[in-house]
Amino acid sequence: MEELTRLEELTVTYGPSGYEDIDWGIRDYLETQLRPLCDAVWADTMGNLIGVKRCGRPDAKKLLLDAHMDEVGLIVTGIENGFLRFTALGGIDARVLPATAVGVRMHDPYGTARYSWMSGVIDTMPPHALKAEDMEKAVPIEDLVIDVGLTQSEAEAYVPLGTAAVFCTWPSRLRNDRLAGKTLDDRACVEVILRVLRELQGQNLGVDIYCMFSTQEELGTRGASVGVYGIDPDVALVLDVTHGKTPDAQGIELMELGGGPAIGVGPNMTRKVTETLIRLAEDENIPYQLEVMSGNSGTNAWPIQISRGGVATGVLSVPLRYMHTPNEVIDLADVAHTARLVTAFARNIGEVLT
Repeated sequence: MEELTRLEELTVTYGPSGYEDIDWGIRDYLETQLRPLCDAVWADTMGNLIGVKRCGRPDAKKLLLDAHMDEVGLIVTGIENGFLRFTALGGIDARVLPATAVGVRMHDPYGTARYSWMSGVIDTMPPHALKAEDMEKAVPIEDLVIDVGLTQSEAEAYVPLGTAAVFCTWPSRLRNDRLAGKTLDDRACVEVILRVLRELQGQNLGVDIYCMFSTQEELGTRGASVGVYGIDPDVALVLDVTHGKTPDAQGIELMELGGGPAIGVGPNMTRKVTETLIRLAEDENIPYQLEVMSGNSGTNAWPIQISRGGVATGVLSVPLRYMHTPNEVIDLADVAHTARLVTAFARNIGEVLT
């Protein structure tokens, strides 16, 4: 129950791409989680939060566990009659936006607190006021506004241009151990790393274990590109989500919720790492799926693999439905199985290093 509560807290903690370091946001939250689990914790220039659990050996090899901490969001571009114009931070489908509740990070001009929150709703026209042909069309993002209930002067004082907003969704526990909520991409995998670090407490594996909660993945894997260069690991596991099966999906490869982590197979993954993950899953009776990635995996593995002289890289993905919407859905068993597989990999890292 403690792990589920923490995962729910992770989903509601503010952290859109480029704003992960805002006071009381996701980076601050994760720093409190990491400090008891790591020998050192720091943030780099790109805002990546990095922790290391050292083995004590000089010139020890390095294993990196990466999950991005940013979420998709919105950024205010203008104010008209108190309504907020905006565009997307990351890939958001305009179809899901009308009538969606959002949280806007509000500036306090009176200095009582640097930041606080205000609620908003993205405008929508009721069907009674639409023509039949318009009801079938998605409204472009540039034509939408956020209603925060302010006058023009109030909005200008409280919401400077460049203010970021996120979906305002509380997590819901569905039947059969499914969880719905925002930002499960990629907070589900942030939770995986926290579980792995807890499981490995008191164990000396002969390697230094680095974890990186990276920034700006949703804007093009920007944080990981910088973070991995500074860490210079020997091996990396990139943890992200992948598309889960739904009845309406046609013609694309999707993963089963509850089927275990998806092990990436393809040129963006080092074959020895992939083969080790598959063998360990079978030896440990951990359910898994194979996800063929013919080129760019669409994850932080893309920049990590080719950093410096190259990094032996693997990809593990948690199946997720309704990606980049206010209500993503995962199976909690997949989170647990992914954590078990990553833990087994860390304990058997010598197989990859030899």
